[in-house]
Order: sequence, then C-alpha cells, then structure tokens
Amino acid sequence: MTDSSDKSKDVEGAEADSPKWSHLPTVPLRKMAKKTLGEILTESTNITKDQLDEALRIQSAQSGSKLGEILIEKNLATEEDILRALAYQLDLPYYNRLPVNDIDPALVDSIPIYFCRDNKILPVARDDFSVTVAVADPLNIFPLDDLRLIISANISMVVTSASQIDNAINRVYERSNDSSQKVIDELNVPDVNADEDLDQARDLLESSDDEKPIIKLVHGLLARAVKEKASDIHIEPYETEIMVRFRIDGALQDKMEIPRRHGNSLASRVKIMGKLNIAEKRVPQDGRISIKVAGKEIDVRLSVLPTAHGERIVMRLLDKSSGTKRLDQMGFDPEIYQKWTTLIEQSHGIILVTGPTGSGKSSLLYAALMHINTSDINILTIEDPVEYQLNGVGQIQVNDKVGMGFAEGLRSILRQDPDVIMIGEIRDATTAQIAIQSSMTGHLVLSTLHTNDTSSTVTRLMDFHIQPFQITSAVLGVMATRLLRKLCVHCREAYVPSDRDLSMMEITREELGDRKIYKSGGGCDRCQSVGYKDRMGIYELLVFDDDIREVISRTQDGKIIKKVALEKGLVTLRGAAFKKVLAGMTSLEEALQNTQADEFEALDA
Repeated sequence: MTDSSDKSKDVEGAEADSPKWSHLPTVPLRKMAKKTLGEILTESTNITKDQLDEALRIQSAQSGSKLGEILIEKNLATEEDILRALAYQLDLPYYNRLPVNDIDPALVDSIPIYFCRDNKILPVARDDFSVTVAVADPLNIFPLDDLRLIISANISMVVTSASQIDNAINRVYERSNDSSQKVIDELNVPDVNADEDLDQARDLLESSDDEKPIIKLVHGLLARAVKEKASDIHIEPYETEIMVRFRIDGALQDKMEIPRRHGNSLASRVKIMGKLNIAEKRVPQDGRISIKVAGKEIDVRLSVLPTAHGERIVMRLLDKSSGTKRLDQMGFDPEIYQKWTTLIEQSHGIILVTGPTGSGKSSLLYAALMHINTSDINILTIEDPVEYQLNGVGQIQVNDKVGMGFAEGLRSILRQDPDVIMIGEIRDATTAQIAIQSSMTGHLVLSTLHTNDTSSTVTRLMDFHIQPFQITSAVLGVMATRLLRKLCVHCREAYVPSDRDLSMMEITREELGDRKIYKSGGGCDRCQSVGYKDRMGIYELLVFDDDIREVISRTQDGKIIKKVALEKGLVTLRGAAFKKVLAGMTSLEEALQNTQADEFEALDA
C-alpha cells in the first residue's frame, strides 16, 4: 500500500477526526470540485502520473470498473486514500472514525437494519433542516432516495469507510434494541404460546416492535450479553423478584430485576427457543439455541433447573464467529511455549491439561490441535460439547442418551486409524484406562482432568486405578491453567506495595526497582465500572522427565512430586500470576484469589 501521509494535508479541509454531530455542516449533494479524482489523488498521495494513466487505461478497457477499485487492487492506494479524495472532490466531510456513542439510536427506529447493512449507510445526526447520513459510496444516490422517503426528511452526507459503518450499525442497533426496562413495563401479557413459530436464523437485532414484550425481553437480554461479552446468562427466581446476572470475565454481575409474576412467561419463552417441553416443570432440562446477534453466530447451551421459586435458567454463550486462538496467542512465556510445542509434536504418549471449569483447558487443547494439524496426520476428537469446528479434524459429539459416552466413542475412534486423539475430559476409570492404553500403542492422546495443579494429576490417575508403571510409561507432561482478569489500562492505579505484598511475591524492593505495581482503580466507562477488562492465561507445565518418573515410581504423593519439580525449576501457577502482576497486567488481589500456595512451602517457611 502507498503511504500518503506526506501529501494528506492537501485535502485536510475535507477531514475531521473527532466530529461533533450537533455542528455537522449541511452540504448540497451536487456541489462539485473542479479537479478530477485522479488529479486529487496524484496531489494527495504518492501515486505518479504514469501509474494513474495506466489505471485509467485499465478502466477504459474494463467496462463498469471504478478507478478507485483498480488503484486499490494494484496496491497503489488505500480505501482511505480513495474515500478522502472522493469526499474532497464532492466537497463532503470525511471521517476516519465515527463517534458511535454520540449517535442517537432513535434515528434508526424506522429503518430496517438490513437496509443499512446492504447499502453501507447510517443516519448519524439530525438538526432542524436535515438528517446527516454516513455513507461509504457517496456516488450511489439511489439508497439515499429510498432513505429520504423512509425518514421523510432532507439528507446531507458525510463520508467514511465501510468498516466504520458496519461497526456503527451493529452498535447503534444494539442500543436501539437494548430497552429491557421499557419491555419489563410492557409485560402485562399472557404466557407465550407453545406453538409459536420461531425463526432462529434471523438476527435478533432485527426484532420488530410488534413482537410480544416477553419475546423482546429475551432477545434484548441475549443481544446485551453478546455486546458485553458475557459467557453466561443467569436467570434466577426468588420469592419476590427474578434476578438476571451475566458472567463477564469469569465474575458474575447483577444486570436486572424482573417482577416475579413474569417468571413463567420468561421460562416458557426460553424453553421454546431451546425446543424443550414447556409443560414439564418438575425435572431439569437441557437444550441448545442457535441465534445471530449483530451478524455474529452464537451457540447457546441452555440448562433449566426447577427450584423452590420457579425454574432457574442458565445460558452459556459461545461465539462461533470468533474462532479459536493460535498457540502463539495464548500468552505463554517463551520457555513454556518451547516445552509445550515439543510435547504436542511427539508421536505417542498422553498429555493432560488440568484446572477447574472455565479455566481455559478446551481453548488450550484446540490451539494445540491447530498447531499440529497437517494433511499427513489423522486427528479425531470426542467432546461434550463440540465447542468450535476445526477444519481437517474429525469431531464427535458425546450423547449419553443413546449410550455414546466418552468410553464408547473412544473405542470406536481407535478403529478409525487415528494419529492424534483428543478426549474432552477423562471422567471415569474406563475412559482413563482406554486413554492410557491408546497412548502406549502409538497414539498421541490429549485430554483434560479436574485437578488443582500438575502434581496432583498423578494422585487423580491413581484414583482411576492407573498403575504407577503406566503413568511413567505413558504420560509426557501435564499443564495446569487458569484465567486471570486483566486490569483496565484506562483506570488502573499505580501504588507502592507493602513489605507484606513484596514478601508474598518473593521479591525485594531493590529487585522491584522502577517497576510499577497496579491495582483496580474502581472502574470506568470502558470496563463497565468493574476495573478489569478481558482475561489472560497463566500456566504451570510439568514435563515428565527421568527424575520425575523416578519419583513417581517410589511415591504417588503430589507434594513430594511437586517439591522435586520446584527444585528442577518448575514455575507454579502462583509464580506465573506474580509475573503478570510485576508486568502491570493484573492486580495482586486477582493473582492471590485465583491461585493457592503449596502447603509444604508454607510449612517450610
């Protein structure tokens, strides 16, 4: 791409980086600059006259092609270069960034979202004379004529990129549909009809105003949860109200209270979406919902549980469009990354990932499979549930209702000539035995266990009746993982740590030096007043080398195994968390809350 920064000042008058919508100019659509688009581009970018002439020759030979598209295709200009020049030619404002928070959602109340998406246009401001509309193609006036009829107002234009408009459309329509409290006030309606047809493929932001309030409420909750990047929605009935909470970055946050009398309608609507039996309120039910929100495909795992005050609902949200992270995006320290990649590239043996629910085990296994996935190996997985689709990997869904559990599926997988097997979780002795035997007969097996750290994995395998000689022969290594919340960089506060803080992190004030320690600053608008935003992984990797195997052959005591591993340089989860604290990425409080000290270390101290 060409760098036009040295000439952009020539068209600076047509550009605004931080617009104030209340002061946007109203520009006649037919006012034209005297210069051609090509002349403007040669003056404002690094495009030469010869390059422009060549592009014009291509345009004349290709009927219907646009000069800007040709220049972009030949890497002579960027989309921004073309739009800025076009805006200057038409005497229209050009914006690098649309201040989405300043756009009134009421502007789109009468405009279908698909109309804005298809035509890359969006109303952004209104004054006494006209409505200002952001457009990505100011030469396409036909959608503007249609929009003028829809909103019954004159139109003036500002120019911006298609990506800016797409982002603004999603966020403005999210705010337009996020009227949950208003919907609650409209909830004096009977229960939802069980026979109502539900179009699950439709984007929830396209919900119409004439839908029943309870439907709008559920759609609004789902859209809001996706917008706030919640992993779970909890709908909890109590004696006088229904509490709605979102789990965001691993922590539950209160979001809304709904009058208790609407509990049956709310539960019925959610159960209809999950294709559950709305007449059955005495036993737990599990279901699945597929929805779209702001163009994102969301898979919702639904659990309904009868309680004393009604049915408790938990919905786990999985954004299928976000995909999985690569191994080099998981936040490993270089040393652990090198050791981990060496393990997963072995031809046989078993590698285990441990940690509680929601600690990032599945994401780590998916990243490992993506790293080793090549056309010359056969990878098969058995999971409950299949969270992400991986190209080139055969993925099997556990279905206990028809007798397709982990053990049964694993037996069948072994007849499919696999090179690598991924087992979602080792839950019982039978699965553990098959997994160990498979790893000893030429297969690389990856799986998860629920243990607190790496060394206690040996004790857990012993509980599954795995013999010490099988452990030392089959297990290549164990990775323990946790997720820590990141401090919001916009509101975090630096502070001077106490001697006790430094002692816990096993660092002296001299070793700390000029490094800053941060704590939560109480929150801001960017982190929803929480003080934290997003999460990161920390890891403890125990490689089963000859020394560790020799210890396991003598004792299965996890404390002794870990003590030997520490002497060999093992970095514990707590140690990894303290590294993140010293790097200013999280707080000491978050590190202590999500990790624990070793008992024998405390005794030794």
